[in-house]
Amino acid sequence: MTDEFETTTFDWLEAELQDTLDEDFEIEFAEPMLSMELRKIYRAQHPEMLDRKVYFRNLLRLQAELIKLQDWVIETGAKVLVIMEGRDSAGKGGVIKRITQRLNPRVARVVALPAPNRREQSQWYFQRYVPHLPAGGEIVLFDRSWYNRAGVERVMGFADDTQVEQFFEDVPEFERMLVRSGIIVLKYWFSITDEEQQLRFLMRIHDPMKQWKLSPMDLESRVRWEQYTKAKEEMFSRTNIPEAPWYIVEGNDKKRERLNCIEHLLTQIPYTDVASERVALPDREYNPDYERRVLPDELYVPKIY
Repeated sequence: MTDEFETTTFDWLEAELQDTLDEDFEIEFAEPMLSMELRKIYRAQHPEMLDRKVYFRNLLRLQAELIKLQDWVIETGAKVLVIMEGRDSAGKGGVIKRITQRLNPRVARVVALPAPNRREQSQWYFQRYVPHLPAGGEIVLFDRSWYNRAGVERVMGFADDTQVEQFFEDVPEFERMLVRSGIIVLKYWFSITDEEQQLRFLMRIHDPMKQWKLSPMDLESRVRWEQYTKAKEEMFSRTNIPEAPWYIVEGNDKKRERLNCIEHLLTQIPYTDVASERVALPDREYNPDYERRVLPDELYVPKIY
């Protein structure tokens, strides 16, 4: 009986591992429905993309370390804030997805705020971000942040020169306050070339599964590439403070971008292994008088597959 149980358990664990790998492949499945011409152009521009086996092996290793980081954050009550910024299509979402993929969503959460409403526009600029800051035992990743004011709001004319200047004066002290309160602040800028963004926008236009990612604002940002570059350069020069410096992640190769960012993030937080008790599955209680009810067929989802 024991040997049969162990064999069944091993088969089940192997199936679970395979399911996990299938999930990875599904997430990584990014081959767009492109014309052959566009596909050839893209591959010609990326002749030295990271090997998939190397990528997956390192991704799983880093995700295991992220779980250790999560355990340390819970155990110590640490507060971690990760700000993700960059041009449209630079890969922020892909990095965030790989960081949070195997973490507890009650510990690691993503904040992606929409455009401010009329009431929020009348508030102190940082006010709508404050409620989303991490409490003890939390990791928060901002998919864009208050740096919208230094980028899209400035370039698109949603903020005037006075508001932008006020932002640059306020943000260093605001972030110093966060650090003094015990929050670990990490700021990443995901960088891609002009040519790479053009290719990725074309991919989104021609891939029905990615067209939702393109907004009129994205297309306008493409037109104003140089204005965004100038805005980014001033943002770095005025907000790169010792307490919360900027880190630039090169993103033309998405796989390298993800691995490099996660590897760096792990080096910036002084986490250690947390001892945990060995978990043992308790025996289930059996009631000989209990009979499981037969539920009506209409309650079940049809077995189409």
